[in-house]
Amino acid sequence: MASDGFDLIVIGSGPAGEKGAAQAAYFGKRVALVERERRLGGAGVNTGTLPSKTLRETALYFSGLRQRGLYGIDYSINRELTVPDFMYRKDQVVRSLWALVEANLERHRIELVSGYGEFEDSHTLRVTDMDGGVRRLSAPVILIATGSYPNWPEGVVRDPERLYDSDTVLQMDRIPSSLAVVGAGVIGCEYATMFRAMGVEVTLVCGQDRLLPFLDEELSEALRVHASRLGLSVLLNESFGEVDLSGPRVRLRLKGGGTLETERVLFATGRMGATQGLGLERVGLGVGPRGHLKVNENYQTEVPHIYAAGDVIGFPALASTSMEQARVAMCHAFELRYKSSVSTLLPMAVYTIPEIAAVGETEASCRQKGIACCVGRARYQDMSRGQIVGDVSGLVKLVFSPDDRRLLGVHIVGEMASELVHVGQGCLHYGGTIDYFIQAVFNHPTLAEAYKYAAYDGLGNLARQQKPQAP
Repeated sequence: MASDGFDLIVIGSGPAGEKGAAQAAYFGKRVALVERERRLGGAGVNTGTLPSKTLRETALYFSGLRQRGLYGIDYSINRELTVPDFMYRKDQVVRSLWALVEANLERHRIELVSGYGEFEDSHTLRVTDMDGGVRRLSAPVILIATGSYPNWPEGVVRDPERLYDSDTVLQMDRIPSSLAVVGAGVIGCEYATMFRAMGVEVTLVCGQDRLLPFLDEELSEALRVHASRLGLSVLLNESFGEVDLSGPRVRLRLKGGGTLETERVLFATGRMGATQGLGLERVGLGVGPRGHLKVNENYQTEVPHIYAAGDVIGFPALASTSMEQARVAMCHAFELRYKSSVSTLLPMAVYTIPEIAAVGETEASCRQKGIACCVGRARYQDMSRGQIVGDVSGLVKLVFSPDDRRLLGVHIVGEMASELVHVGQGCLHYGGTIDYFIQAVFNHPTLAEAYKYAAYDGLGNLARQQKPQAP
């Protein structure tokens, strides 16, 4: 059977696959995109990033959590709320995003090939569709962007009605009265706070001594405190040893010696690179213990004309970085003098309740690197907009150099943190100082004004730090 020739074959239509394909097609390359699922968009659109963020907004709406701070009203969740009620907005958003991805492919004249793709050789992909039909595609460049899937704990049997992972939790039959979340990474913390906001009794089992230890320690503690105020039970330095499904409720035997009984369990124990079934052994490619492909700074695998981007290569496994990785990879593959690297300044957002966002250095990373630093803080409760929107627990924290006041890092917890962080990111990118925030005029009332007051606080702290000590 003859193969169809393209300039590029992309495997996977998630954020990396879609943007990589569009980048090459934008510059006139003939591109085929292979997708095995019925719906475009990968986990980012269908089961992960965007659905969970939409569910967060739904939880805030139905719980009235924002209005509690705004009006002092004690809302309680409607126990008659059904899963279709809860999922309605998520389903609407996902359908809209399917259409957006499809329109982007059509606009760039990218040929969508539905089916399971596997390598026959390093330039040829065999695609088998749902009816068993086979089509062979060939190209001088191939991009693997197959994403990831949830890691299921070893030794735990599947029970779709009571045990979930981060994909199947979206298919629950009803909202449970109690839920244990095993694993306190980003996904675990997001779902734990979301379901607690919905009035579900939630226990978060965290294997470390604090939540999200990659965060600035002050933000990590702020999340723990807020979770406690929500009524979320957090078990630190704890993990489960066994799952007992013999009774009507799930029993988790904890390695610390205790037992946790709950109606449902969500395992948020990491994700695996989706590399199974690609026939990588036929082209001499191996994967790491979690299924990830190894790439160089140009996102080339050990076979130079085969590139990989997104979750399939592991950390940081963010939609934002995945898109940029794929764009950079395709610019390198086709010698497009357009984009040569992914920025080293990567913003991060965690869509817990409350939101958390950060970019740049933390106080701890400065200490580890031997960088002198000073900090300035501003709290939402001192901002007019913070009072207006009812978020009085938010915080903007600036880390800066005491020598030249150059901004080193920005850390935010509270309403709109994921948006506000980009103000600081721009200043960091251009090597700016905290004087920028003092000199700039911010709309009033806004949460962004917190930058100005955090900078003033930082200058005050710096003056006290530099004040000569009395003999």
